[in-house]
Amino acid sequence: MASPQELKAIAVQSIDKEESNLLMINREILNNPELKYEEFKAHQLLTDFFEKAGFHVDRSYTLPTAFRAVYSSNDQGPKACVICEYDALPGIGHACGHNLIAEAGVAAALGIKAAMEASDINLGQLIVYGTPAEEGGGGKIKMIHSGCFKDIDFAMMVHPFPFDATYGNLICLQRVTATYHGKSSHAAAFPWEGVNALDAAVHAYTALSLMRQQMKSGWKIHGIIAEGGTMPNIIPATSKLDYFIRAPLMRDMQELQDKCEACFRGAAEATGCTVDIAFERIEGDYFQDVITNPIMADLYEKNVATLGLVMPSRAEQLTFPSGSTDMGNVSHILPTIHPFYAIDTEAANHTPEFTKASSTMQAHQQTIIAAKTMAMTTIDILTDYNLLESIKLQFNAQKSL
Repeated sequence: MASPQELKAIAVQSIDKEESNLLMINREILNNPELKYEEFKAHQLLTDFFEKAGFHVDRSYTLPTAFRAVYSSNDQGPKACVICEYDALPGIGHACGHNLIAEAGVAAALGIKAAMEASDINLGQLIVYGTPAEEGGGGKIKMIHSGCFKDIDFAMMVHPFPFDATYGNLICLQRVTATYHGKSSHAAAFPWEGVNALDAAVHAYTALSLMRQQMKSGWKIHGIIAEGGTMPNIIPATSKLDYFIRAPLMRDMQELQDKCEACFRGAAEATGCTVDIAFERIEGDYFQDVITNPIMADLYEKNVATLGLVMPSRAEQLTFPSGSTDMGNVSHILPTIHPFYAIDTEAANHTPEFTKASSTMQAHQQTIIAAKTMAMTTIDILTDYNLLESIKLQFNAQKSL
């Protein structure tokens, strides 16, 4: 009977054998960036590859550019999930490295499949989900509401960043717009006849900016004046603010929403405008915080250490910059990890410099290490029923907090 360590070695070897194909996938997605829900080339590329690799593939699974790829040694065993992302950003391409995330998901899946084939015992089922539109579209949220994750035992993905972290500081995100309605008039001849919607937007913008001094640690608000009029000599009848509001935990979000809404409404009252406030929801949800499963995170850190990488301490990791992802919503329904891995750049994600860094051989090599670590961690869990049960118990305990 092959031991878990032997199965891990098989997984690592299988990933190494496919490295040229994995680099090809990375480069094809990098060189053909597609925006949220338009990832048709990436969808075709990935589903074709999985079919040739011996997976059962469901194309356009619940969404036109989503997919499911399944390899099973027995339908009755545990179900592990590895997640791919592949959407790009407007104007700057893969500035969040989703070409690398797709490569990592494919590589990990190939390694896990090889281990399952070599195992003398049933290791269950591997499901790879291709999830579109992470960049603001909430593809995973829609897939959750379509039932995609209801039978999964645990899930994982990795993400390139300027630093390494198993406990990513990933927080809740809610988008809100405030549209002010006033009355236009000639700004020189009859300004008193107008009701200035731009004044309302500026007033709200200022109120929100002043509110930051009193905000709790970890709360974040950032926005723009999306509309502010058309001509300097016309009192603007309409203006629009577009904001992202973020908080570390779901229980903080309602309080922060209420404070922001008070600023929006107060500005309308002060200027004589009316206001329409819209809190954006995707299937009734916003992006939730990521709940990192500590047992899975510890396994990931132990496995990556065998590949030569020592992660920062948990305390240090939690001081790193924060962001948001729809993977958070997955983490609220099943045990999850979402580790970051460093590529050779000091540039922040969502910049042209990060796009360039995502194209390098060093980024590819770090992606392969992260993929191997995911495969090894999955093998640890699939070969130890008691470990999986402990992970589930810990998840339930985290959810009850």
